[in-house]
Amino acid sequence: MPLPKQRHSKARGRKRRTHWKIAKTSLAPCPQCKQPKLPHRVCGACGYYNGKQVIEIKVKEKKKKR
Repeated sequence: MPLPKQRHSKARGRKRRTHWKIAKTSLAPCPQCKQPKLPHRVCGACGYYNGKQVIEIKVKEKKKKR
């Protein structure tokens, strides 16, 4: 396997890596509750996926102030 004869500069390596970017996550509205969710995932707000309730979401109760 061939090896490089010369060392590449930091600038040359960094120029090559300029296109390594994180893609923005796409969000789709949930058809049940209209909250944004990741596509092809269970909705975290209502627990529905593909028109069926898959998981049951527990509602947090607020603490009363004394």
